[in-house]
Amino acid sequence: MFLTLSLLRKGIPGKQWIGKHRRPRQITWQMKRNTLTHLEREAENEYWISRPYMTAEQERGHAAERRAENWRKIKETKFVKFPEHKRITDHLSHLNITKTWSS
Repeated sequence: MFLTLSLLRKGIPGKQWIGKHRRPRQITWQMKRNTLTHLEREAENEYWISRPYMTAEQERGHAAERRAENWRKIKETKFVKFPEHKRITDHLSHLNITKTWSS
């Protein structure tokens, strides 16, 4: 189809780099080199990911103390900001003019 279009027409219709009938891009040696280095890097990453740093027994619960300490710190910072408790006597003390009951 590209051969027919190029023989019958004098160019690519519309923008030459985008669209359905675009001009195919030339593959350069730099593109091949970059793709090869990318694939090598990806293979090395897969190699290192496939080997665990710790065994399953070591990994289970290894950060429990640290996480508990962090949670304790978070709770303490929240309680520092928390206001003191107010009792109902504090709210209604303005109504208490005399302590005697009127009968």
